Amino acid sequence: MSQFAVNLIFIGLSFALYIGIALWSRAGSTKEFYVAGGGIHPITNGVAVAGDWMSAASFLSMAGMVAFMGYTGSAFLMGWTGGYILLAMLLAPYLRKFGKYTVPSFVEDRYQSKPARMIAVVSLLCISLTYMIGQMTGSGVVFARFLEVSVDAGIWIAAGITFFYAVLGGMKSVTYTQVAQYCVLIVAFLVPPIFISFQMTGNPVPQLGMISEVTGEDVYVIAKLNSVLRDLGFAEYTAYAADPLNHFLLTATLMVGTAGLPHVIIRFFTVPKVADARWSAGWALVFIALLYLTAPAVASMARLNLMDTVYPNGSQANPIDYEHRPDWMNNWMETGLLKFEDKNGDGLIQYYNDANPAFKATADERGWAGNELTVNNDIMVIANPEIAKLPGWTIGLMAAGAIAAALSTAAGLLMAISSAVSHDIVKVTLKPDLSEKAEMNVARVAMLATLVVSAFLGMNPPGFAAQTVALAFGLAASTLFPALMMGIFSKRVNGKGAIAGMLAGITLTLVYIFMFKGWLFIAGTNNFPDTAEYWFFGVNPLGIGFFGAIVNFIVAYAVSLATEPPPQEIQDLVESVRYPKGAGAAIDH
Repeated sequence: MSQFAVNLIFIGLSFALYIGIALWSRAGSTKEFYVAGGGIHPITNGVAVAGDWMSAASFLSMAGMVAFMGYTGSAFLMGWTGGYILLAMLLAPYLRKFGKYTVPSFVEDRYQSKPARMIAVVSLLCISLTYMIGQMTGSGVVFARFLEVSVDAGIWIAAGITFFYAVLGGMKSVTYTQVAQYCVLIVAFLVPPIFISFQMTGNPVPQLGMISEVTGEDVYVIAKLNSVLRDLGFAEYTAYAADPLNHFLLTATLMVGTAGLPHVIIRFFTVPKVADARWSAGWALVFIALLYLTAPAVASMARLNLMDTVYPNGSQANPIDYEHRPDWMNNWMETGLLKFEDKNGDGLIQYYNDANPAFKATADERGWAGNELTVNNDIMVIANPEIAKLPGWTIGLMAAGAIAAALSTAAGLLMAISSAVSHDIVKVTLKPDLSEKAEMNVARVAMLATLVVSAFLGMNPPGFAAQTVALAFGLAASTLFPALMMGIFSKRVNGKGAIAGMLAGITLTLVYIFMFKGWLFIAGTNNFPDTAEYWFFGVNPLGIGFFGAIVNFIVAYAVSLATEPPPQEIQDLVESVRYPKGAGAAIDH
């Protein structure tokens, strides 16, 4: 059986599972459509949260970035896991107790301000749409390789499948499909590194294999990887971050941005009680840890296998002949995500850091005219089984897992966007007498529009999957997170302060990101190249969200102190939300 047929079987079976679940769990009311009826068991919800959380960025790009960035890439690991703890401890239980369907609903009722609600809606849409771009991009990468279609075609296939099961059942359907998708993606992520670790070191536990000796060699995996990278002008895998400031800012932005992600927050509205929200968070952290604790091992082994492919005899001076390249290279070159350019005409694949001036003399001595191999970060995880020559079924499993990761998060984002449009804009603001059936139809139209826009932008994203997602975290950090935190823990912040803070935070973040990500053009040219010498005070655009959050807090408090305090009933409401009186006790739906 061909590898294509194997891939098709795994992907087809997973799609059949998701569609079957969607048909079984169709929503019959707006409560089921928005919050799955509010009766999801905490463990089930914990699995669904993990599935929602494990996006294309987590599955595809995170380990890929760590593979190429080494320790510097740990910002994504620490930021995303640390942020989830912030969300679980400081926001989720209190928002569940408040008893609303959406984040903008909380903002309006807490701050007694419809303008604040609309700013929250706009922020939510910006965050979720940007995040969706990353999921569509990741889906396109997977489909392009494993279904042998173009990246653009893969994006539209992913959009169609997601639309089908999200539209059928809303949050109820999405919840149970996310449970199935988590099971698929976690098995797919864990099985290949177990094989590879055993193959490379004789130890089947990837985390231990990463710090074990390479079979037949008197050297540890990490030590060998460091040596190979150093000899080719790359930074060592374990080298400390070259830019500590931006390493910290990116970590901080991802942490506070995580706690403000609307598609994750709404998952905690689906459980019956406040205590269940806490238990859901705890279980989700366990399920998330299975992937995040394995990612560094996947990254290190994938990078070492890549280097061993290019330099099979162990000599960095004698790379592989292009004519004798392995099949996996051919497969990925067809997608355009792996590229080779023979710059010196010798027919060999020179892969080294030609941006390192200290390595130039060595490269010149060897007759190298520049790096000739370009590897897209997003392919490292799903190409890993092929590089390591694992059985074909592991490759098919990896394909199904990568698609599950992208689709599970895309579905959660669709729910956040559609609920904001149908409930917060149409039902609450424009047409309060809208029937339940009409409201769900509006939500479905919003889903379709979102998928079309995100698919189009996914074909021309501002960066690889995890970079694009990191921008969404910056927006969440500078807008919703401060508004939610102050709404729960400060009785003094009022609607005027919340509005001013969110506007200040999102303005700073959006302008800074747009300036350096090639979206802001003046006189037909980009006057702000995305390089460190042009960044203000050396701050990377991916880390600006932390400053946006600080500005939001400062402006909100300053404006609130300069204006009248919230009404006493709102101050009492803030006080009651932090005490255990039961979900929904603070305010009625």
